[in-house]
Amino acid sequence: MTAVGDEKENPTYSKYADEESTIGVVRPPSVGGAILRVIGEGMFASHTLPAEGQIVIGRSATADLRIDHPSLSRKHAVLYTGASMMIEDLGSANGTRVGARELAVGETCPIGMHQVFEVGTVMLVVQPDGSERRPAALDRMQQLPMQELGRVAERIAVGTISVLLLGETGVGKEVMAERLHRLSPRASKPFLRINCGAMPEQLFESELFGHAKGAFTGAVQRKVGLLESARGGTVFLDEVGELPAGIQVKLLRVLESREVHPVGELKPRPIDVRFIAATNRNLQSAAQSGAFRQDLYFRLNGISLTIPPLRDRMAELDELTRGFLADSGRVLSADAMAALRGYAWPGNVRELRNVIERAVLLCPGAVIEVVQLGLPVTPESQPERPASDERQRIVDALMESAGNQKLAAERLGISRGTLVSRLDEYGIPRPRKSGR
Repeated sequence: MTAVGDEKENPTYSKYADEESTIGVVRPPSVGGAILRVIGEGMFASHTLPAEGQIVIGRSATADLRIDHPSLSRKHAVLYTGASMMIEDLGSANGTRVGARELAVGETCPIGMHQVFEVGTVMLVVQPDGSERRPAALDRMQQLPMQELGRVAERIAVGTISVLLLGETGVGKEVMAERLHRLSPRASKPFLRINCGAMPEQLFESELFGHAKGAFTGAVQRKVGLLESARGGTVFLDEVGELPAGIQVKLLRVLESREVHPVGELKPRPIDVRFIAATNRNLQSAAQSGAFRQDLYFRLNGISLTIPPLRDRMAELDELTRGFLADSGRVLSADAMAALRGYAWPGNVRELRNVIERAVLLCPGAVIEVVQLGLPVTPESQPERPASDERQRIVDALMESAGNQKLAAERLGISRGTLVSRLDEYGIPRPRKSGR
């Protein structure tokens, strides 16, 4: 790709507005098309990538992709597209990073779909272009690690672009939506959750858009719709894939015009809300098959974030568990914690929360044991416990507790009775009580 010299023809990233553009003058055909998302503090833009080429990224007006941000050098990096995608640093002042790796001058690094990389302090991520039809294997979005997902969320929270949250049931899509709202300039305004799969279709229009007095039988007074009531805030459309077809058409008009038309009223009413939608369905496939309106899908999918299942983020298990136990006064035994780590969690974070809350109710003492968790016991779910490692942990805990078995058990997160059993199992002499 050759650089476009006229600044007006170049796609330019501006912090003042969300943008969509095509890199270069003519959009090239692409079977596996991709979009480059540019995310900075208070800034967001989307650019269609060519099927094959070299895109110079920088602050200069002669760069193929101009990002007008002080952390970028005039010619900062070059992105190579084609059968594989690569990023190369061009000797930038503030560096080019892929994950935790900072590239040396002239060094190239492979870039995958949905992988975050940075030029200066601006984040870039490549995502599939939803306007292209692709093999079914590509419909399943790859996932960002939770740490990178959190960083992207912080950047896009301050903007106004619509966000589509994807992931299995129970992974925490509503929690992410609330986080985006909390980090946004709309934090002091309403956060309105609408369960699109729970509201009867005949009530949708009246509830979402409102109605005039006398608009239909039973409309004894004017009703302000939910979208209008959330003025200045965030509307979270949970289970958006379940929206009835007729409501999809009307919601599309709202997204395009930023107005609602209450039932029975002649004039529309302006609204000021940000939309965040969530689904556990493959909405892209549904849009391609006609089961969901494709134009509405594009409107909702300003940027999509896929929240990985708990089984793929087990490093968070301890922190999540501590959070669910925080106000209970309970702790988990070592065996119980090992059982949690060995379980597959088909119900994700929601299932973990339910398991912990149930265990707190069933636990008669301060320490939750495996039996109180109520997890299915299968050969696959029974965790192996390295005997030598556990024996050493017990010995260390006893030494740190000066032989006090109660304190040692607390350090290990098990009951005193379990500790005594482990002492016998591993042939560890029981500490003698010292006389005074």
